[in-house]
Amino acid sequence: MKKAQQTLVLLLAGGVGSRLNILVQSRAKPAVPFGGIYRIIDFSLSNVTNSGLKKVGVLTQYKPLSLMDHLGSGSAWDLTGRSRGVKILPPRTGSKDSDWYKGTADAVRRNIDFIESNPSDEVLILSGDHIYHMDFDVMLEYHRSKKADVTVAMMVVPKSEIHQFGAGITDNNNRIIEWEEKPAVARTNLASMGIYVFDRNYLLNALARDKDESDFGMHILPHAIAHDNVFAYPFYGYWRDVGTIQAYWEANMDILRDDSGLNPQEWGIITNIESDGRYTDRPPARFGSKAKLQNSLISAGCTIHGTVVNSVLAPGVVVEEGAIVRDSILFQDCLVKKDAEVDLAIFDKYVEVGEGAKIGIGDGHNVINRQFPKHLYTGISVIGRRAKIPAGRVVGRNCIINSHCSEATFPEEDLKDGETLYPNGEIL
Repeated sequence: MKKAQQTLVLLLAGGVGSRLNILVQSRAKPAVPFGGIYRIIDFSLSNVTNSGLKKVGVLTQYKPLSLMDHLGSGSAWDLTGRSRGVKILPPRTGSKDSDWYKGTADAVRRNIDFIESNPSDEVLILSGDHIYHMDFDVMLEYHRSKKADVTVAMMVVPKSEIHQFGAGITDNNNRIIEWEEKPAVARTNLASMGIYVFDRNYLLNALARDKDESDFGMHILPHAIAHDNVFAYPFYGYWRDVGTIQAYWEANMDILRDDSGLNPQEWGIITNIESDGRYTDRPPARFGSKAKLQNSLISAGCTIHGTVVNSVLAPGVVVEEGAIVRDSILFQDCLVKKDAEVDLAIFDKYVEVGEGAKIGIGDGHNVINRQFPKHLYTGISVIGRRAKIPAGRVVGRNCIINSHCSEATFPEEDLKDGETLYPNGEIL
């Protein structure tokens, strides 16, 4: 029987992820912190190593430095040695510097030398920006049992959400007979997860056939379905595309729910604890005599003297006496000073909230962000890296405070619902 180790993995980690707004100002989407101590890419990469696969190429493009630092040599995931490894595949530009990858298939095509130099029976193509747990060895055996040219991991989603995905219509044998990429009108509830197994030679031939075919969902798969053997691999576990602020917040909150199905520890999710100083040498979390906690994840190095409710705190967060953090996600080394209040917010690293300041206050959940109405519309406010909110100031709902906004940046008046503040003091 063939083994999973004979499969080459290509992990697509170059997307801009613009809907995550200021969380991706300085990092690639897969490098965005998640669940306290993890990065989003940890989930796909841990699934790879836990499935026994050994050779991985990570295709980067947009702001890759944070991601590359996190991956390091791959040793955190036991992917170093003579027969195993993580290879960072940097952007391959065309004749112009602006000629970056035009799509998922174009990204793989431009790294075809990596496929050719690493012989394998199959190529497993993954996205680096999903939260899920999957045994790829089982999917590979399914692919082989079907004698498939291509196998697509798929799961049932509500028909109201199918417009966000590639959608497949299958026969009684799970063979995909029709395909629609992000259909406006749902004809099926079976959605692609962006996980593909290709017969290696089939993939090479498909990529060589027409170099204008730049995307798997738009071009490669429809052609394969029309002419060859493409099967759906049904998946029934937890999976989330955390490509929006709302989905990202919800997935973090799922960690706090026993019935959500999301359990990174139980799944064996691995992270690089030495990257960026997030976890290495952090002391245990400390709790003062007046600390109150309810249904929250508190990472090592945190110091809590106030109240934390239904929130996810990364290493090094400090919540001073009288301060309240509720329904929020705080990245590493944030500081919430005495008597401050944070409600329904996401903080990037090193944010400082002054004494008595209030973030996410009021009933303006439905006052969508004026500049980014498709990003912030449910009441969540997002605060950028190293921003400092002055003492006593009030920030409303669906607000954005950009990275490096200082106390001098803030206007005299409060930041109203739906407003965006820039480091030069401009409010939009």
